[in-house]
Amino acid sequence: MKIGLVLCPNFQPACFGGVAAFDVANKQAGKRLYDMRVLSEEGGLVTSWSGMQVMTDPFDDAPYDTLIVAAGLEIPTSSPGLVRLLRAAARDARRVAAICLGSFVLGDAGLLNGRRATTHWRYAQALQDRFPDCNVDMDKIFISDGPIWTSAGMTAGTDLVVGMIERDHGPEVARSVAKGMVMYHRRSGGQSQHSTLLDLGTNEDRVQRALNHARRNLAQSLTIDDLAAVACLSPRQFTRLFRSETGTTPAKAIEALRVEAAKLMLAQSRLSIEVIAREVGFANRERMRVAFARVHGEVPRAIRNDAGPLAAL
Repeated sequence: MKIGLVLCPNFQPACFGGVAAFDVANKQAGKRLYDMRVLSEEGGLVTSWSGMQVMTDPFDDAPYDTLIVAAGLEIPTSSPGLVRLLRAAARDARRVAAICLGSFVLGDAGLLNGRRATTHWRYAQALQDRFPDCNVDMDKIFISDGPIWTSAGMTAGTDLVVGMIERDHGPEVARSVAKGMVMYHRRSGGQSQHSTLLDLGTNEDRVQRALNHARRNLAQSLTIDDLAAVACLSPRQFTRLFRSETGTTPAKAIEALRVEAAKLMLAQSRLSIEVIAREVGFANRERMRVAFARVHGEVPRAIRNDAGPLAAL
């Protein structure tokens, strides 16, 4: 399969970390599953955001299985030549993709009209405003809508490429590639761009230790006494320290962690809502429904329905 990585001026070098998954797939298969070329409109050296220069081939009429657009840390300017290339690719290639803000280039080529797409959460509203015929979902790591694939931030480009490998060669190959790349956790397209643990981030080791314990043991009761024991503090000391470090209470933090875990299971699995509620520590689906409405303003059933075919990725 011929892959074209299209570099926009001031691209982010992190995009190469994502497409490296194709190389890992080749190595593990012992044959060339993917043949990648690095492209730009004029060819020659293209300068990245950090000043690094990469040699590229110019656009040509060669057929590609997949084209992936890589941009930088600001909304890119789409040249007429790039727009023409992508429109032609949409007719001939099996899929066209964008990493992070490359979604704007796909939009300029008219490829997002009537499609679901995502981009970095900070620019999601700008993408929606600029392309009102696109259904922008800022809460997904990546989205595949037919032949159009888009990802959130730069590291999400790796998840997108591994998702492509899974689509091409199955889940076992994708898991092997993710393991070979030492990915801490292979994220599906349905996973949220936001991390509750990151939002609760603290420099206090005892609080972080309690949060890590909670995330690993969501199905348990996780009382204040339990968490305080993990932090080696009295319940009163723990509650006071937790609030001062995170700005919230332990109960609200645990609820947010449970909702986050449930949301991922709703998108990735076919488990019933009742089973998911028990797996993440809610007593029943009604308690989970109330927690979702409080945290997200939507109910679990709506999240599962929105996931659609991505629940299988």
